[in-house]
Amino acid sequence: MQSQSHRLSVAPMMDWTDRHCRAFHRVLTRESLLYTEMVTTGAVLHGDRERLLGFDDVEHPVALQLGGSEPADLAAAARIGADLGYDEINLNVGCPSDRVQSGRFGACLMREPALVAEGMAAIRAAVSIPATVKCRIGVDDQEPEESLFTLVDLCAQAGVTTFIVHARKAWLKGLSPKENRDVPPLDYPLVHRLKRERPGLNIEINGGVGSLDEAEAQLAHTDGVMLGRAAYHTPGILGQADRRIFGAAADVGPFEAVELYKPYIARQLERGAHLSGITRHMLGLFHGAPGARTWRRILTVESVKPGADLSVVDAALAAVSGLKDQRGAGGLEAGEAA
Repeated sequence: MQSQSHRLSVAPMMDWTDRHCRAFHRVLTRESLLYTEMVTTGAVLHGDRERLLGFDDVEHPVALQLGGSEPADLAAAARIGADLGYDEINLNVGCPSDRVQSGRFGACLMREPALVAEGMAAIRAAVSIPATVKCRIGVDDQEPEESLFTLVDLCAQAGVTTFIVHARKAWLKGLSPKENRDVPPLDYPLVHRLKRERPGLNIEINGGVGSLDEAEAQLAHTDGVMLGRAAYHTPGILGQADRRIFGAAADVGPFEAVELYKPYIARQLERGAHLSGITRHMLGLFHGAPGARTWRRILTVESVKPGADLSVVDAALAAVSGLKDQRGAGGLEAGEAA
């Protein structure tokens, strides 16, 4: 049975979805599933686990995304993740970076579906929490109808029931990782077909979904939607997600979100975190609203100064609130909300 949280999730994004980002997204949406950045099995097994894997209890439900291909290492890393309290283990079969290719994990594994299935079988044998796959529809010259369905079918035979499909090919030769997020054409109909022809599996779609309107449209064809850059750059949309996607009673507005997030910021500052590393994930919160530019400027400039604390957030919030009041009185100059 698919977790309700899979109806909407926030994608694992390298350098973005760290623990501070996830805690911020959680105050906006209580229901959506959150993901870590991809962590390689080698890093899990041999690295600084608190730095790489540490998370706050407020983040649940939260999934650990692994990068790797060696079944024994995947099983060992999954056990560590489960013991730390993660709610799901996800295998990355979609990242197209050069570093990922050289390490034999990520999107290049679309060419080795039997190895992916073996790895997923090992993860499932190691942990009792859900084990899921995030993949592309194919790489390079693969025929997507064959590559996607083969990977899904082999992993399903290994007991995997949930797949998050980025509805683009990855071109491992000729395109940069950034270009691979936009240049290969989207093929939503193929993912919709996968759901129709494999109705017993939970199929979640990812790639190019830029709003909750688009997410709701996709839910007519799939079990879930994963938001990526839209959730990060315009996080305010997550404040509507619980009502629109999960049927909750009310939204969480940007001012309320900041107040809800402040206790987490205070705890992290007490533990030695730098304010700029926390507030960088909040820059887009007031996107399109009066004072958005001022909000970004204050947080960006003031948060990096020595001793920066919650007073910086309060100052930014007060400035936005004041400009909002001016807008209501007709006193805001054009362009301030840009």
